[in-house]
Amino acid sequence: MASITKQTVGNNTYLYESHSFRDDKGRPRNSKMKIGKIDRNTGRARYTPEYIDRMREAGTPVEIPEINGLEEHVSEALDSLKIYGLFYFLKKLGEKTKLIKILQMTFPGYWEEIFMLCAYLIGSDKPLMYMEDWIGEHEGYPVGKMSSQRLSELLGVFGQKERNEFFTAWCKENTSDEYMAIDITSISSYSNQIPEVERGYNRDGEDLDHINFCLLFGEKTGLPIYQALYSGSIGDQATLKATLAEVKAVSGGKTLVLVADKGFYSIKNVEMLIEKYKGSKFLLAVPFANKWTMELIMEERDKIDRISNLIHTSCSPHRGITRKIDFNGTPLTAYVFYNPERNLDDRNHWYSYVVWLKELVEAGKDTVAYSKDIEKYLLVQKGSVKIKEDVLERRLQTAGWFVLLGNENLTAQKAYDIYCKKDVIEKAFMKYKNQLGLNRLRIHTEVRMRNKMFIAFLALTLVSSIHKVMKEKGLYRKMTMEKMFITLAKLKKVTVNGRGILRPLTKEQRNIFIAFGISQPCVG
Repeated sequence: MASITKQTVGNNTYLYESHSFRDDKGRPRNSKMKIGKIDRNTGRARYTPEYIDRMREAGTPVEIPEINGLEEHVSEALDSLKIYGLFYFLKKLGEKTKLIKILQMTFPGYWEEIFMLCAYLIGSDKPLMYMEDWIGEHEGYPVGKMSSQRLSELLGVFGQKERNEFFTAWCKENTSDEYMAIDITSISSYSNQIPEVERGYNRDGEDLDHINFCLLFGEKTGLPIYQALYSGSIGDQATLKATLAEVKAVSGGKTLVLVADKGFYSIKNVEMLIEKYKGSKFLLAVPFANKWTMELIMEERDKIDRISNLIHTSCSPHRGITRKIDFNGTPLTAYVFYNPERNLDDRNHWYSYVVWLKELVEAGKDTVAYSKDIEKYLLVQKGSVKIKEDVLERRLQTAGWFVLLGNENLTAQKAYDIYCKKDVIEKAFMKYKNQLGLNRLRIHTEVRMRNKMFIAFLALTLVSSIHKVMKEKGLYRKMTMEKMFITLAKLKKVTVNGRGILRPLTKEQRNIFIAFGISQPCVG
């Protein structure tokens, strides 16, 4: 026998039709289906059109529950009032970036479902299990209910072939002669069913198994170009070769223009870039463990701090010079930079810290937590504690310095500007983990994990495009991205007798559409 029950989720109370039954083994079971919700303003029940139609087709009287003291007649349908502005905005943005066009080409059977998943990741801060409720409240493509079972089916229906076809078309549309920034991050998981989830260096400092997630970002377009997933035990240096090979394959062999931080530097990687990617350009940060970088710093230490070497930055000015070097028989360019303020800050920090360690030891306090640094920087003898000044000075030799290596003849200023634009990828990782809710892999099979990360990549293209416009148009001075989504979500559409009627736009909503070059919606 069916009964109607209520369930509160957040600020909403939903109505479900529950059926009790016994399975093949005689065990009691229960299934339920959402049939409506409680109107928060009136406290009255509002039923879905599907439920009403089903009852009409059955031709049987319906028992109506008493809710909040009000009896509701089943013929009173759920108000056809839906949030319209957010979907309209994301759809138009998807058209402008050609994301929708490429999805239609590469996922002809279910591109609408994929796009709605992107919209949900952007517009909601809840897990995927709540998408069915979100779909019921928002305007969108006709994708049905998008229940948990349907989402699970969707995340398992496509694979590497379809993803590669998308990336091939996406790279063709978005890569040019601009530098592509590459970086890697960790995404933790509790799953023991995904082979790539392994123990390794976790960049978030978490004591958890994880995958390594590598992302390439166009520095001019501000859009992600490609992504690759690797086992958690694989380091940065090993991922570079594999990722570049994949990018070359999906882009049709386009010229590579790469900028990367020191985690990707190794002699083998530089040689690989020189030999396998002839004609391509690269700019890599170099760690100080290399003998030749220390020699350059020592050579320039007393000469670099001159007005002719001034480098303009967004904060305190740096100094920078270029030097030609021979890299195992290949002429390359080294860019040496020095930040006087960073040098002074580091020196003051370490001086204060080591003196504090000395005072801690002399006072006879508990020093177990600092034993390694005490052994390194202090000489503790019976009755005396001395600072190892030579060790401390070696630690400060590189304070305020950094070195880049490239195969172009750039000015020091130009090389600095290119490298510093790499922060777009760091911001992208923050968006992945915070705005798109991917600080944890809440999924337990490899195929679905890869497809969820792919859909998150698609969502990131829209979020990154939004970020670029908001930054260029100065919108961040007026609102956050989240506030903009809330403002757009206030634009609603009501359907009366089959006719869609759009509620009036506010001034804020009109200004958002104008800033993004999107025509104002018109429904009727």
